[in-house]
Amino acid sequence: MDETILEIKDLNMVFSSGKSKVHAVDNVSFRIKQGETVGIVGESGCGKTTLGRCIVLAYKATSGQVLYHAADGKKYNIQAISKQKLRSIRKEIQMIFQDPYSSLDPRMTVFDIISEPLRANYKKIPKNEMEYRVQDVAKKVGLNPSYLKRYPHAFSGGQRQRIGIARALILYPRVIICDEPVSALDVSVQSQVINLLMDLQKNMNLTYLFISHDLSVVEHISDQVGVMYLGQIVEYASTDLLFHNPCHPYTEALLSAIPLADPDTPMDHIPLKGEIPNPSNLPSGCFFHTRCPYCQERCIRERTSLIRLDDGRLVSCHFAGKLPLHGIQAKVPR
Repeated sequence: MDETILEIKDLNMVFSSGKSKVHAVDNVSFRIKQGETVGIVGESGCGKTTLGRCIVLAYKATSGQVLYHAADGKKYNIQAISKQKLRSIRKEIQMIFQDPYSSLDPRMTVFDIISEPLRANYKKIPKNEMEYRVQDVAKKVGLNPSYLKRYPHAFSGGQRQRIGIARALILYPRVIICDEPVSALDVSVQSQVINLLMDLQKNMNLTYLFISHDLSVVEHISDQVGVMYLGQIVEYASTDLLFHNPCHPYTEALLSAIPLADPDTPMDHIPLKGEIPNPSNLPSGCFFHTRCPYCQERCIRERTSLIRLDDGRLVSCHFAGKLPLHGIQAKVPR
């Protein structure tokens, strides 16, 4: 479907501490179509999680808009909506958190954890209906309904994340923000959870914003991918375009770090010089120029902005489309 369900427009999130200010999210804009998965990737501290929390209003953004096309056919700016109206549409946008160990209350049973959103959003829901919905969503995520009276400590990491997924699904949402939902899990369990998320998306017509630092996972699950650096989107394109033909030097460096399954194939890793700049004291010009192997004088002087190329992608680089960058198709045996 081509119908847009979520629009992020010029979103900014600034954290202040004394005299210093950190631009965790810096003028981010993109849109998500209904039923698709948009992956957000980047190094730790680039603003991925802050972006996701602004969308669900866990953080009130400093400026910008989060426009949600609700099930009632109307469009709402989540960042400037009344509490009464927010209550009616909040159940349509839910979040799966990164750590299944800290995101579940150890004093609550699994039944109480999953049913809590129902109690918070529906004051007079019948007990039998609540039990039916909890058992139904437990089955959907692969949890044995007979275990619902147990506590989180009795479950493995993968099972705990299934509990977190069930809690997000219990209100039958349309959009789910997945904040690194598999990064805290064993590799053997990650694929199970990823496949579960993809099956749920197909069966329930869900839309995902999938935040991760694992590029191989993002390539597998995403339709579109946005690359973040120091709070900015530096490249936004379809998965195939971005992975096989990157147009930003930072994207190329990230792709070069993807490990290969064949130990006999040498990696063409592109090491980035220097450290990530202090986000409270950002460099002039292009934020990436201090580490960019293609840096020129213009990059130091002029700040970049997202431009749209002929293939439809968005890139924040003065020399987008002109640099000899390589994607994962370059990783072939020598």
